[in-house]
Amino acid sequence: MTWFLLCIGLLIGGYFIYGAFVEKVFGINAEKTTPAFTKTDGVDYVPMSKGKVYLIQLLNIAGVGPIFGPILGALYGPAAMLWIVVGCIFAGAVHDYFSGMLSVRNNGQSVPNLAGKYLGKGAKHFMNVFAIVLLLLVGVVFIKAPAGLLAKLTGFDVTVFLGFIFLYYLIATIVPVDKIIGRLYPFFGALLLFMSIGLTIALAFSSEHTMLPGFQMGDFFQNLNPNDMPLWPALFITIACGAVSGFHATQSPLMARCIENENNGRFVFYGAMIGEGIIALIWCAIALSFFGGIDGLNAGMAGNPANVVYESSTGLLGAVGGFMAILGVIVLPITSGDTAFRSARLILAEFFEMKQIQLPKRLMLAIPLFILGAALTQIDFGIIWRYFGVANQSTAALMLWTASAYLLRHNKFHWICTVPAMFMTTVVISFLLSSAKLGAGLPIDVATGGGIVTTLVIAALVIFKTKGKGEEALAEEA
Repeated sequence: MTWFLLCIGLLIGGYFIYGAFVEKVFGINAEKTTPAFTKTDGVDYVPMSKGKVYLIQLLNIAGVGPIFGPILGALYGPAAMLWIVVGCIFAGAVHDYFSGMLSVRNNGQSVPNLAGKYLGKGAKHFMNVFAIVLLLLVGVVFIKAPAGLLAKLTGFDVTVFLGFIFLYYLIATIVPVDKIIGRLYPFFGALLLFMSIGLTIALAFSSEHTMLPGFQMGDFFQNLNPNDMPLWPALFITIACGAVSGFHATQSPLMARCIENENNGRFVFYGAMIGEGIIALIWCAIALSFFGGIDGLNAGMAGNPANVVYESSTGLLGAVGGFMAILGVIVLPITSGDTAFRSARLILAEFFEMKQIQLPKRLMLAIPLFILGAALTQIDFGIIWRYFGVANQSTAALMLWTASAYLLRHNKFHWICTVPAMFMTTVVISFLLSSAKLGAGLPIDVATGGGIVTTLVIAALVIFKTKGKGEEALAEEA
């Protein structure tokens, strides 16, 4: 229990200490009018209060990622909790803050346009394709997971729930942001808090279960995976949401269009990521504790993290409380899936320079996305999840390089973004080179060497190509 509380304390402390430092480096301007007011359109640019925007941002980014990822990551042992804490404070929350605040500074633009502005046209075109692919994968992952849980709860065929969720997604994607998302998400936020706090208290006071049973401090630095899976670099792909996730870069601009003052940025963007990190810690701790250890978790999971959600929720909170907790897990992916498709629509709208005030133009972009999404639901969930993981972390690396380039242009302390960008780039390249299923299948030491060399080359290109543009950037701001 002590280690769990320490991890929670570190995340909260990270918000107040490192979050304030990141905010200072960025340099907020409380007098600058935000896009919510300068571009108000009643559809996507709508001013909202700080508390409401925070809850929507949290629900936008917290799909099944901070639940399924930490459960799968728990098979590696308490090292998963260490990665959640360090990754969230120094990489994930920094990534989310800059993806949100750079959008605020650039009239609410999406991540491909931000990448194009600070890294060049090549990065913009690459990110346009990558972001759409990632968002489609996210939408599909966040449809199949809740549909499967609903089918398990009710006994109805999963296809029925797939249809209902798709219909909701289409409606939520095209209506004004304050009509469904702005009204329902605060209620869903309360459900999320009940789920997280309720399960934590139930586990802490359970007479049948012990928090982190038998684990010692040294276990935080060891790979305890019972299936002989390598900790490096697989853990950092497996646990994305909750530590660092490129999907969030596609979501932050949604709330950048609604935030009322730059002063709210740290609470909304950095703070929501810390909130997601706490959710991830809770589920990682439950996975490590409920089944009595890693071997029990491996058997109880049976290859599907949804089994852990179902068994632990009903086991700790009983039938009624368990149902409410599972409902919270169902709501999480649905409230991220709808905004995934919404983000995809807005990215396409920016690419085609198509204003979205009129409903027919929104439908013109949304319907093809849903047709592609429906086709992808026919692919095995495990395959979709693997590609989602790699696409997700690749997007995170590119967003961090974008933020690094911005800081370099403005002669600011870029290392807060450059270091995590280098780490995540090494993770992705090493994983692709070592993976037999998705990449070259090279030995891990060769793959890691390739990842390090590639990262150093990218870092040199970004730093030396961007440094000379400081005066140009200052002129733009003036």
